[in-house]
Amino acid sequence: MGTLYEDIVDYGGEVFGKEHMESLRDCVQCGKCTGGCPSGRNTALRTRKLMQMALLDMREEIFNAPELWFCSTCFTCYDRCPKEVKTTDIIRILRNLAAKEGHMSVPHRMIGVYVMKTGHAVPIGPAQMELREAVGLESQPPTAQHPQNKEQLKQVQTLFKATNYDAMIDFDWDTMNLREAEAKK
Repeated sequence: MGTLYEDIVDYGGEVFGKEHMESLRDCVQCGKCTGGCPSGRNTALRTRKLMQMALLDMREEIFNAPELWFCSTCFTCYDRCPKEVKTTDIIRILRNLAAKEGHMSVPHRMIGVYVMKTGHAVPIGPAQMELREAVGLESQPPTAQHPQNKEQLKQVQTLFKATNYDAMIDFDWDTMNLREAEAKK
């Protein structure tokens, strides 16, 4: 583990290329990213602040900051940056690094639970099924959640196991839930 900047460049470089991640050093703290951020209007997300904290090697502060997870990845900051800093991709890599080091919010971990249980980040519920039937559609779309597609769901679960994502979010296969959620019951 190097500095946070080095880890962003190394880990992010595998996904986006090192030069792409090195754009973080070009940030001049102008604030255009924060000023145009739709999530920042309604949350504590300040993209400029995250970029500054990354450059200052404030790993624990970033990884423990709830606002790291507020970004909707709309790419507005990315498009507006006069220095072409790849802000959205840097935030995505910061999230990946945080998750690898055990810092992931419960709501984001629950998305993993939904995907492992149903194959969907937002599973279809009874109200949506009724609405689909009311407009003449089959109650469930032909996806991994559909009862006829159990093999697809098994493939999704196999991917989660093969990548150790289940361990990363502390998923309990017996209860099909987060271990800490079961402990609270």
